[in-house]
Amino acid sequence: MERTRICITGMGAVTPLGTGVDAFWDALTSGKCAIADIEGMDGEILPVKRAGQIKDFDPRAHLSVKLAQDLEPYAQYAYVAAEEAVRMSGLDTESERVGIIMGSALSGINIIGETNVKYKSDGRQAGPKFLTKAMGNIAAAQFSINHGIKGPDMTVSTACSSGGDAVTVAAMMIRAGMADAMVVMAGEAATSPTLIQSLTKTGALSKTGESRPFDINRNGFVLGEGGGALVLESMEHAAARNAKMIAELLGCANNTDAFNPVSPDPDGEGAAACIKLALKDAGIDADSVDYINAHGTATAIGDIAEAGAIRQVFGDRPVAVSSTKGATGHMMGAGGIVELITCIKSIETGIVPVSAGFETPDPKCPLNIVTKGNERMDVNIALSDALGFGGQNSCIIVGRI
Repeated sequence: MERTRICITGMGAVTPLGTGVDAFWDALTSGKCAIADIEGMDGEILPVKRAGQIKDFDPRAHLSVKLAQDLEPYAQYAYVAAEEAVRMSGLDTESERVGIIMGSALSGINIIGETNVKYKSDGRQAGPKFLTKAMGNIAAAQFSINHGIKGPDMTVSTACSSGGDAVTVAAMMIRAGMADAMVVMAGEAATSPTLIQSLTKTGALSKTGESRPFDINRNGFVLGEGGGALVLESMEHAAARNAKMIAELLGCANNTDAFNPVSPDPDGEGAAACIKLALKDAGIDADSVDYINAHGTATAIGDIAEAGAIRQVFGDRPVAVSSTKGATGHMMGAGGIVELITCIKSIETGIVPVSAGFETPDPKCPLNIVTKGNERMDVNIALSDALGFGGQNSCIIVGRI
């Protein structure tokens, strides 16, 4: 039985570099960095002072007043990105054959923390909308309500792999015949004092507020926030409505290290196995991949493990590698989709973005890192991987139509 081929017909992004795919891509490829001093919090109590926040974003410019009030920022970012993706795709969403998947690592962590603080300080009780603002599935629920989506609806929370895993689940649903098209959305807005303090104590966050993936002087990741979205369709469905197919989803995979709650397998064996599974799913070999958008968080252990995984699969072949987290910070659950959009734009434009923050190679990360300006090359197939707490691994491969 011939496998259902899947294409991408819409993309959407809300990022620290800009709102909208074009704004994001233009800023990324012009070398801009969105990591800056944290706003909206008392900097005196924060152990780190910088993050990749979304600024100059007015939800009322994109959403109705009621919807802006009903959605927390993480959900606003996912919703606005999904609006752009659906608009780009031209998909008629009012169908039982259209589904939706939401991805988020931490969902409503901010409102949960803020509500607890208010209760302890002055006894203020939670409002009637507390639950629906905190729940991770509400962004997809609100989107489906307003767009008439009546097909499969799921929410994925697999730490930093949530975005990529949301894509995998959507692809599985299309291949299983449960839907003809899927809206995939992800959002994160977890720049909170509680999380910052906790991650600082684990040693995961950069104390200097600089994100330097794979650089020998890296000292941890920088928090980021944002939203990303894609519209996936079976090629048969997209062709029947004469939709523009932007790229093909060639393969996807998910697995786990089964090693440690916070640290990846230091040899990168789990991540390497995930990449191999995605290549097998795509029906291609490693030599076919032109560009890797790496997870590249700039943690000492994580980068070495990921570099080891890439070397296990690709050997000495100098496949181009870059990480966008040096420019955006770590968008956690949303990062997987935004980074997959980077892969698609590289296929479209022939531009592989520079790995921002990278200056000095680390002998323990022997990769062909794109430095000193964007690289222009033919990109026919690109790969995006993600490694999350709990040993979660995700890998998505896209190709030129």
